[in-house]
Amino acid sequence: MRVITDFLFLILFFMLLGAWLILWAAFHIAGGLIHILLVIAVIALILHLVRGRSAA
Repeated sequence: MRVITDFLFLILFFMLLGAWLILWAAFHIAGGLIHILLVIAVIALILHLVRGRSAA
C-alpha cells in the first residue's frame, strides 16, 4: 500500500499531462479550460516531489 501512495501524484501527473496533450493535439483547443489540466498536473508533480523528499 505504501508503494501506491508514493507514486499516486506521479501517476496523476502523467495521466493529466497525457490527457492535456491528447486534447490539445486532437482538437487544438485554445480555451483556458484545457490548460487547467496542465496546471493540475504540475501541482501533482510538485506534491510528489515534496512528499518524496520528506519521506526519504
